[in-house]
Amino acid sequence: NNTQKDSEKEKNDREKPQSTTKRKAVVPGPAEHPLQYNYTFWYSRRTPGRPTSSQSYEQNIKQIGTFASVEQFWRFYSHMVRPGDLTGHSDFHLFKEGIKPMWEDDANKNGGKWIIRLRKGLASRCWENLILAMLGEQFMVGEEICGAVVSVRFQEDIISIWNKTASDQATTARIRDTLRRVLNLPPNTIMEYKTHTDSIKYVWWQGEGLLLVACVLEQFNADSKN
Repeated sequence: NNTQKDSEKEKNDREKPQSTTKRKAVVPGPAEHPLQYNYTFWYSRRTPGRPTSSQSYEQNIKQIGTFASVEQFWRFYSHMVRPGDLTGHSDFHLFKEGIKPMWEDDANKNGGKWIIRLRKGLASRCWENLILAMLGEQFMVGEEICGAVVSVRFQEDIISIWNKTASDQATTARIRDTLRRVLNLPPNTIMEYKTHTDSIKYVWWQGEGLLLVACVLEQFNADSKN
């Protein structure tokens, strides 16, 4: 009997760490208004001019929290700094739970994003309108929407909305038209669609370019000394 009890205790001890490390699912509270999908807020900040590898980017991005209802969203959002009050190279990301705000994520890798560059002073209003439209399923493109980003920069601010399938032109056109409507953009506003594959190539090219410049400078310094 003792042996049986000991083996049962060992079995329970083995199972304990698994159950304690398992993350509790986020669900709407009683009488709350559930959203169609759970979403997660993220925040990132980086030093401008420094090339970012996907590994360093992933380490730099911080998860703020996940919500499942309208009420839970407002509890997070009401305590967050508005994009217009952020400084430096800072970004807020709002993505469906389980999707990381990274090009390499499985949900994002075949997708792309609509990009709108804003003059200073518009980011807070546009970001709020964009995420409320996203949470309220106003884009009407099924499961295509992955998330949205607001990027605060020195000269301008940038907002973007990411979708799963860059090659689906009907979907990207519908997202563009909804974006114009919910943000109340002037007809002459420039909107750019960029695939994540192009973004990855651009960052790789930037990184290679900086490496090449560094090698040339190193060689130049060595030649100067000689």
